[in-house]
Amino acid sequence: MSTVGPSYESPSASPAPSAPSGCPVRSGAAATAVRLSGMTYQQTPMELYRSLRAEHGAVAPVLLDGDVPAWLVLGYAEVSYVTGHDELFARDSRRWNQWDAIPPDWPLLPFVGHQPSVLFTEGDEHRRRAGVITEALEGVDQFELARDCQVIARQLIAEFAGSGRTELMSSYVHLLPMRAVVQMCGMPVKGEDTRRLVDDLRTSLDAEEGEDPVAAYVRVGDRLRQLVKDKRAAPGPDVTSRMVTHGAGLTDEEIVQDLISVIAAAQQPTANWICNTLRLLLTDERFAVNVSGGRLSVGEALNEVLWLDTPTQNFIGRWAVRDTQLGGRHIRAGDCLVLGLAAANTDPLLWPDAYVGAENAAHLSFSSGEHRCPYPAPLLADVMARTAVETLLEHMPDVMLAVEPSELTWRPSVWMRGLAELPVRFSPVVQ
Repeated sequence: MSTVGPSYESPSASPAPSAPSGCPVRSGAAATAVRLSGMTYQQTPMELYRSLRAEHGAVAPVLLDGDVPAWLVLGYAEVSYVTGHDELFARDSRRWNQWDAIPPDWPLLPFVGHQPSVLFTEGDEHRRRAGVITEALEGVDQFELARDCQVIARQLIAEFAGSGRTELMSSYVHLLPMRAVVQMCGMPVKGEDTRRLVDDLRTSLDAEEGEDPVAAYVRVGDRLRQLVKDKRAAPGPDVTSRMVTHGAGLTDEEIVQDLISVIAAAQQPTANWICNTLRLLLTDERFAVNVSGGRLSVGEALNEVLWLDTPTQNFIGRWAVRDTQLGGRHIRAGDCLVLGLAAANTDPLLWPDAYVGAENAAHLSFSSGEHRCPYPAPLLADVMARTAVETLLEHMPDVMLAVEPSELTWRPSVWMRGLAELPVRFSPVVQ
């Protein structure tokens, strides 16, 4: 399927609902395949992961939107194996044996429709494209980024500090990493174009009912094409310019596609990392004593969230290159595997005593293997998240939830883990 702007390629895109022989739905696990949807799953996914693990082991048959079959990889060792063996589980989604069952308006098409971006490249081509991103991100000064985030944070806080209450998701959590990321990429921090770009990125990655993720993705591509054109004409000290002027000689379209990956990976997951950390700090009595700007407690909370409440719950996906075995399951060539990052982080085989040692950093929240988040992306995300949390607590040391913790609800998403709203109250601050 092709569109004007960013394109999704598939061998076929007709809405035939049948599943080929050998896929999870036609296997012996057919009767117990579970839909990755529903309010129970969205609000308490760990309960589903536990039940799936108890019934199926480390690899479970699941149904995606439209009852499209896939495998959910739940085990830490199994996720690590999949991400470490590209020769068996590759990223090019054109291998999928389900394309005949996928309609052109399928909600997950922005995730799995093949695009000419670094996300779907393999081998030497992936190393070339990822190398450009890595070097472009290495040019970001982490101390300068922290200062920029502090400035952005203070500007946002000033807008609600005198009111004594606010809804942090809309007034702070999503806005801070958005402004920081677009500034890193050389776009205006404020402005209607920037606001629309971020709205469309969110829709393309995590559409709500009634939204069109494919159309949103097309608009994102159009905006970034203009940015790349502008940087070709007048490069500056930003990520986009470093990609444009890199010796690898990426085309404009390659840069556009890879910028989409960089911005999307930096903005929404980082925002939900901030959100989930603030929720932990405001609801868990272990952090109550030191919450007021305490750097040690904030650092512990950030890392604990990556283990127990990771922003990216699941990632789709990998596609089997040939018939193989995984977790006692027979995986057929072309089967889709969803990486259950949240389930893997809490694998009881990893933590047999039910204690998750949040002080270490061996979690899979940034994935692993050659296709993991490129260095130094996790470090930059940590700078943004840590600065956002610490600056808020510094300016509002008595901030507290404006509702009972049980009243907080999670956004209805299989893929991302973040609150719908985070209402708080605090002593009004005169600026």
